[in-house]
Amino acid sequence: MTDKKLFLLDAYALIYRAYYALIRAPRITSQGMNTSAIFGFVNTLDEVLKKENPSHIAVCFDPSGPTFRHEMYEAYKAQREKQPEDITRSVPYIKDIIRAYGIPVVEVPGYEADDVIGTLSRHAERDGYTTYMMTPDKDYGQLVTDRVFMYRPSVRGADIEIRGPKEVCAKYGIDTPAQVIDLLALEGDAVDNIPGCPGVGEKTAAKLIGDWGSVENLLDHTSQLKGAMQKRIIENAEQIRFSKILATIKTDVPVDISIDALKRGIP
Repeated sequence: MTDKKLFLLDAYALIYRAYYALIRAPRITSQGMNTSAIFGFVNTLDEVLKKENPSHIAVCFDPSGPTFRHEMYEAYKAQREKQPEDITRSVPYIKDIIRAYGIPVVEVPGYEADDVIGTLSRHAERDGYTTYMMTPDKDYGQLVTDRVFMYRPSVRGADIEIRGPKEVCAKYGIDTPAQVIDLLALEGDAVDNIPGCPGVGEKTAAKLIGDWGSVENLLDHTSQLKGAMQKRIIENAEQIRFSKILATIKTDVPVDISIDALKRGIP
């Protein structure tokens, strides 16, 4: 087994992905329960354990109540449809199965799974681990370092994709992974209902951050912008600043578990 190789799984991102991958051919038990999410998630977990053989692993869940972002911004994720009942019913089974694998389930009230993963990845980096954050979610690009990677599950038969600093920067046309936060602050995030700056899409955001390096520097130099773009940035300055706060994944969550305790157990 490779020494000090940690996998952190973004539970709900992988559960939703599993559920919708089987939406046209759901797995239904004789009692009528839809087990697509359970089946798909366990397949994903099993594949990671066999293929990557991590020495340490944890599955991180969003808590059931609101998080600090909802308290800051009432509309956070407000546009999302209610979680499908089939997924809600499946989650307790999935948690039981994860624990039966000898893998810790980590959940911190008031913080999303990405904040927990961000915090654990920083702790692990300090302790000399190589960490893989398993998620299809682009926000995690901001956390990538030489020792922390995004591990994106395969899509429609394509192979898994591992993104380090070079891949993240090339993908979004930026200089450092931390600038993913600046991009999200400008272009917003429809999935999480982060407002961003109206009229600024992915390409424009990448150009602005390429020119100015950060949202703060851009806002300090609005006099050098021209026409409609200048007007747009000035009018939405506060919203852009606030969007950056919302888009920043926390790395100082009060997680009461050591990286050592994430050692893979006996199933």
